[in-house]
Amino acid sequence: MPEAIIETTGLTKSFKGFRAVNDISLQVLPGTIHAMIGANGAGKTTCFNLLTKFLRPTSGRILFKGRDITSLKSDQIARLGLVRSFQISAVFGRLTALENVKLALQRQRGESYDFWASHRRLDHQRQRAEQLLDDVGLSDAIDTPAAELPYGRKRALELATTLALDPQVMLLDEPLAGMGTEDVSRTADLIRRVAAGRTVLMVEHNLGVVAELCDRITVLARGEVLVEGDYATVSNDPRVIESYIGGATHG
Repeated sequence: MPEAIIETTGLTKSFKGFRAVNDISLQVLPGTIHAMIGANGAGKTTCFNLLTKFLRPTSGRILFKGRDITSLKSDQIARLGLVRSFQISAVFGRLTALENVKLALQRQRGESYDFWASHRRLDHQRQRAEQLLDDVGLSDAIDTPAAELPYGRKRALELATTLALDPQVMLLDEPLAGMGTEDVSRTADLIRRVAAGRTVLMVEHNLGVVAELCDRITVLARGEVLVEGDYATVSNDPRVIESYIGGATHG
């Protein structure tokens, strides 16, 4: 088995005595799509915020490619190659799709917007931005203001801005939330395409998409890992059926 690209040991987060996440050990393998699922209050969001450094753990360690990143900040891990979608996905409504991606490309280089850059650099930047938009199916919306894009296509633009940072690991927090059936199918296909050559860790409630997309699934319950494995293993575990799938099925 290859070495984990993200690994946690004993990851714990307490809020005034309440343990939202308790002693989580997680391994995300390179080149996989890994889902984190669980009922409301299971600790998914807290765990995700710990991994992406929006929260500091009470105890435990987080490793990226064998390096301890527990004490690093979110911008530091982004530069290492761990990019959480919403960190750069708040698109600018008045800017076109192309301008949004070009701004993200500027952030990837750690510079301000290049108003006076050479024609060669600007041409290369435009070509890269156009390619990213094509990758997410927005080649026909280059000059469309982001505010005018339908919800599903706006989420595709957010993925394009995430990809502009050339991440090794994409951390997607409920990327299909609020989407209709057609947008869910289109965005799931998009995630599969952009995951090629990358690692994806996602929090997601749509079990149909998880079953179709994900290589490995971690189920959380009451802040702890309930079970981990492929979809067949997870979906047939009696504890999962009782605490999550059964609850979702029976309301």
